[in-house]
This record gives sequence, C-alpha cells and structure tokens, in this order.
Amino acid sequence: MIRVATADDATAIRSLWNIAIRETLITFNSTEKTLEDVRATIEINDVTFVAEEAGEVIGYASYAPFRGGVGYAHTKEHSVMLAEAARGRGVGRALMRAIEAHARANKVHSLIAGISAANPMGEPFHAALGFVKVGVIPEAGQKFNTWHDLVLMQKRL
Repeated sequence: MIRVATADDATAIRSLWNIAIRETLITFNSTEKTLEDVRATIEINDVTFVAEEAGEVIGYASYAPFRGGVGYAHTKEHSVMLAEAARGRGVGRALMRAIEAHARANKVHSLIAGISAANPMGEPFHAALGFVKVGVIPEAGQKFNTWHDLVLMQKRL
C-alpha cells in the first residue's frame, strides 16, 4: 500500500535512510539522520509517500524544490529509498507513480534525479521510468574516502 507519510513514519524512514548512509553509495551523506531531521524533512518536502507491507514501511519517496527562487518553482528533485527486501518487486515504481501523479496535480513541470554513479541500479531504474540522462558532475561527492560522480536525469511531466 502506498500512502502519504506522517510524522509517525519518521522512525521507519530514519531506519531505511541510515542504512543507506552507513552501508551504501546511494547517498553521499555520511551523517546519520535523527528523528528530528526526518520529521523536519517530511514537513518541508512537497510530499513524502511510504510503501507499507504487513504494517511495515518498506520504502519511501519524496520530492522537494530543486533550487531556490521562483524561476525554479516547477522543477523538483525527488528521492526514493527502499528496504533491500523490497527491491526488484515494483515497490520503487509504485512510489514513483505516486510522486509523479502528485507532482502533475501540483503543476510540476520537471522532476530531477541526482544519482550516485556508484549506484548500479539507479540509472537503469530511472531510465525505465522515462527519465533521460542530462549530465554528469564528475567527483561531485565524497564518501568512504573516495570521490564519486553524480548523474543527473530528468523527466518532463
């Protein structure tokens, strides 16, 4: 089931996010999130959805402003994160369909994906959803004592 996240989902979202921070290159962030960080993020995002199965949050997706300023008001950057057990089962696609439907209803013109080039699933996942690669920022982030490229993909809604 896909539904809008509430502050009550912060613990589950934090768990998923912190696993990615500690163990993967999905995010370049190396500082784990607190419950307050996650609650604040839920509040400032345009929307956050969670995927729930048997009462457990197994993934989330959100979108928020891409950049500041009124000229960028209709371009948003999204994030999607899944529990390992949820990968490859259509959960990410379902979350992205919810994000895209919400974004279209709110007159978003374009979604941006910032993907670690070290994440082998990120680019094919987004390409299958209709995102197009628009650029690469070499050595944009550092994690685990190594520089990593950031792939930018865009989908016009």
